[in-house]
Amino acid sequence: MSEQQPPRSPRPGGPRRPAGSRARAGGSARPVPPRSTRPLSRPGEQPTRPLPRQQQAGYDPAPHSGGSVPPPTQQPYGAPVDPVPPPQRSPAPYRRPSRGRRRPPRALRLGATLLVLVLVILVGWAGGLTLWANSRIEHVDALSGAANTPGTTYLIAGSDQRDAAVGPDGTEGARTDTIMLLHKARNGRSYLISLPRDTLVDIPGYGGYKLNAAYAFGGAPLLVQTVEGFTGLTIDHYVEIGFDGVQQLVDAVGHVNLCIDQDVSDEKSGLEMTKGCHDVGGEQALAFVRARYFDPTADLGRQQRQQQFVSAFMDRVTSPSVLLNPITQVRLAGAGSGALTTSEGTGIVDVGRMALTARRAMGAEPVTLPIADPQYQTKHSGVAVKVDEQEAAAFFEAVAEGTAEPEPTDG
Repeated sequence: MSEQQPPRSPRPGGPRRPAGSRARAGGSARPVPPRSTRPLSRPGEQPTRPLPRQQQAGYDPAPHSGGSVPPPTQQPYGAPVDPVPPPQRSPAPYRRPSRGRRRPPRALRLGATLLVLVLVILVGWAGGLTLWANSRIEHVDALSGAANTPGTTYLIAGSDQRDAAVGPDGTEGARTDTIMLLHKARNGRSYLISLPRDTLVDIPGYGGYKLNAAYAFGGAPLLVQTVEGFTGLTIDHYVEIGFDGVQQLVDAVGHVNLCIDQDVSDEKSGLEMTKGCHDVGGEQALAFVRARYFDPTADLGRQQRQQQFVSAFMDRVTSPSVLLNPITQVRLAGAGSGALTTSEGTGIVDVGRMALTARRAMGAEPVTLPIADPQYQTKHSGVAVKVDEQEAAAFFEAVAEGTAEPEPTDG
């Protein structure tokens, strides 16, 4: 093998190329020493300046350095360079943390649930009881269709079915022993007025007769027309209750408290009471509202006892022992709806409103129909109650307007 001399530098006196070098002969490339052996700088040279670090976005060094930016830190040539951090977003503006809705305590939630459940049961119970009671009420086409008058007017009739002729006038069949006019004026005042059944009135198509004869002649429609002609008030609701129903109503609520100012033993009505106040059942309550022959004031005294019964019955019905007893409520609704006959469109809710109106009326001073002669002798109807037409017209006009006042008592 012949020794091969390394190529020489094209420049005279230049260094020889190292063995294995790929540099082009005559080129200026020099071998690069390893990093560990490479000098930091050549004599007479300035060290290589590293790239400046990227500043974080949104960072301004001026406020921190008095307005002058410090020069970047000089690092020796060949020193490892820190990695450039990624740019950061500007911080989001501060927001107050929203407070979540706090759940109410468990006991409170349980109580509210039970309350809603009770209300649903009560509403359902009342609705079902109302529908059931309405289905049992009989209706009659009693209203006349006359033009309305101010306020709301109820005509309440207590009927008594008879098969034989009664009274000097010879009328037969059903009679109305109790007739009451209940009126609620527009100003809120309420009046409950008893119309004596023997009041002499003009019955359309028949002439002058006692008021209760209108029902015997033409039933509820003729009675409504007669009362409207007598009072000048248009009847909005007609409610009729049989006397047997009175006994059933009282038995449904247990008893009513009635008072009397003397000992009474009346064979015709069956009333047996001692002086004072007593809790009585249905049989004695019925006798109380019908009795009149023991009383020298006859019909006038009976209408006062009838109003006392209505007030006592309302007090009993609205007592907690009745309102909070479901069994009593069912018995009362059954007895009342089964004994009632009302005008078309008058349901159990209207009857309830009537009862509340009657209760308010009984709480005020009663007003009475002005009577001219309680013992007026007629030609065909025996003794009747006669009223002065002008006084009666003025009285019912004041009732309609809600301005009627009780007559002052002497003494």
